[in-house]
Amino acid sequence: MSHVGIDLQTSLGYLLKEASSALRSAMEDVLRPLGMSVTHYSCLELLSQRPGLSNSELARGAFVTRQSMNVLLQNLERDGFVTRPTEAPVGKVLPTELTERGRESLKQATAAVRSVELRMLSGMTEDEQAAALRILRSMIRSLRDENA
Repeated sequence: MSHVGIDLQTSLGYLLKEASSALRSAMEDVLRPLGMSVTHYSCLELLSQRPGLSNSELARGAFVTRQSMNVLLQNLERDGFVTRPTEAPVGKVLPTELTERGRESLKQATAAVRSVELRMLSGMTEDEQAAALRILRSMIRSLRDENA
């Protein structure tokens, strides 16, 4: 009986997953000495760029569940990386912001993560990098387009 499956050597989906896994592993390797995980770093980066995000918004941005993000935020708040009000200013949302410790920690992490990205892109020309960005954005749009 023959099995007709996906050729993993030529499957873009499989190669994207493999690239994603390799990227995450390399990021974990440079963040671990800083006492951070990729999710911890992602949360700080998101808050740096968009202060006041809610737990749900942070979870979506970091690709984790709301429950996982809530646990992370409790730990980050306990350790002095973020602050959240004890009561929601509006509705039920507790907006989260970076502390000075969070900003300083993020600076180191950003440099470490940037070094991984530069290593990842080192074999590509600027034109190839620009093309890769266009292609990846197109794939994301196609997958998210409900009418496709």
